[in-house]
Amino acid sequence: MYDVDTRRFALTLIGQGCSLSEVSRRTGASRSAIRSWRVRLLPLPRITPENGCPRCAPEPQALATPAAYAYLLALYLGDGCISPHLKTNGAYLRIACSDAWPGLITECQNAMTAVLPGRSTYLAQKQGCAMVTGYSKHWICLFPQHGPGKKHDRAIALEAWQQEIVDAFPWEFLRGLVHSDGCRVTNWTTKVVRGERKRYEYPRYFFTNTSDDIRQLYTDTLDRLGITWTHCTRGGKPFNISVARRADVALMDEHIGPKH
Repeated sequence: MYDVDTRRFALTLIGQGCSLSEVSRRTGASRSAIRSWRVRLLPLPRITPENGCPRCAPEPQALATPAAYAYLLALYLGDGCISPHLKTNGAYLRIACSDAWPGLITECQNAMTAVLPGRSTYLAQKQGCAMVTGYSKHWICLFPQHGPGKKHDRAIALEAWQQEIVDAFPWEFLRGLVHSDGCRVTNWTTKVVRGERKRYEYPRYFFTNTSDDIRQLYTDTLDRLGITWTHCTRGGKPFNISVARRADVALMDEHIGPKH
């Protein structure tokens, strides 16, 4: 058993962006205990009245924070879902973020609150990940890709106003896709040079998604930015997109970088 002060200190550390492993090390509590405290002791936000949505207006208007929306849209396409509230006409936007990347969790929360100012978010802890969650009656109109079933089983296409935002903020969109379903890795190989075997390392970016449409959105954006990519088939399944040219990797490092 752990006292209340220990529990609250653990939650304070989580609120500061510490990972479950770091909090466990500093408090002596188990990861499973910390995970349960996170859900039980942090109150869920009350559902309060909200301001109008620019997309719901009689004459739809541009979003106030399009860069944040481009990033959040990509996170939603990769690891997000929308669930209707059972007693209201609103819905919950939930995006799964791995506990291994506390910086990603924070950026996801920041993007949610930037897209719909005044709406609070909370974390629902699951095994190995946090579900960044926000409630609004406007999530469905902001993400018209919502629908029944898995995304790779249905058509995913951006509406004209969404494509305009992606075209204006392509790096934010790519960054969200990489943060959700991508990674930056370092490959290596050896080569004999003048009788001596040397090891060479080179970084590359991978993006993996089983939806043909979402992969197409990723590669179309790479094309617009002049970044060379290739299909990387594994196990007979061409679900992986690779960016490996040195200049292209350097450009993606400048705008995206590894998860944190």
